[in-house]
Amino acid sequence: MPQSKPARWTARDIPDQHGRTAVITGANTGLGFETAKALALRGASVVLAVRDTGKGERAAEEIALAAPTARVRVQHLDLSSLASVRAAAEELRSTCPRIDMLINNAGLMYTPHRTTTDGHELQFGTNHLGHFALTGLLLDLLPASRASRVVTVSSAGHRMGGPIDLNDLDWQRRPYDRTAAYGHSKLANLMFTYELQRRLPASGPLAVAAHPGGADTTGSRNAMSHSSPLTRAAFAAIRPLLLQSPEMGALPVLRAATDPDVHGGEYYGPRGFQQSKGHPKAVRSSPQSYDATLQLRLWSLSEDLTSIKFPL
Repeated sequence: MPQSKPARWTARDIPDQHGRTAVITGANTGLGFETAKALALRGASVVLAVRDTGKGERAAEEIALAAPTARVRVQHLDLSSLASVRAAAEELRSTCPRIDMLINNAGLMYTPHRTTTDGHELQFGTNHLGHFALTGLLLDLLPASRASRVVTVSSAGHRMGGPIDLNDLDWQRRPYDRTAAYGHSKLANLMFTYELQRRLPASGPLAVAAHPGGADTTGSRNAMSHSSPLTRAAFAAIRPLLLQSPEMGALPVLRAATDPDVHGGEYYGPRGFQQSKGHPKAVRSSPQSYDATLQLRLWSLSEDLTSIKFPL
């Protein structure tokens, strides 16, 4: 069960990060950007692993203005292409002698039915398979320490869409449901985290999950653009009640990545009503996410679909 921890953990509680390196996917905007900036302000070297390197460079410049002594660089990474994941991992291995925090943050939400370069449903292929492959290719760069973290960003939406169908992950046998597909990709993020933690040595690193609650980000606004005009109007009216700033949304990720009291296999989210807003704490995910048999099946399928074997 989650342990009782301070009620108002903030970015001021991040321990000193000098000498530590964080690789953060999707760090040019939203939660990833705020995570990178907060870590840079505490002394970490940060790598912004992004699909659009132009936007990544602009984000790096903005972080450098806030933290002039920080080391910030941009790495091209397209999680929807396993070839790109492999190329990015190879470059990172040549430039980073060690990685202390791998933060799997990037993701797509509520997209129309499309596929990745490798033929997988886009949300599952990007949100889960891309991060599964990246983690497997970089895991041995993380020191055997409980301060080393693999943090994978899930969502309260992992409860949407009903049971995941591991026999039809690419939606070939049923009508496509973009909301369910998103929910299943975020459920996969959690099952991956829990299975990874089971396989990691007791000395570390730790595998931890987090979710931002309702964060007012570009991604959430883009997701609503696919909705009907009536739905968009209704959501605009209640947005201030449901959503918090990206800075607040990043706190569960930052706590999962840096708090010395975090345990492997924990899941962090906002402490407010229905985990939508508030300061971060350890929370529970859906019953399905804790199904060890399902986790193992997903792991085996992910290895087959990515051709990645973890060094465990």
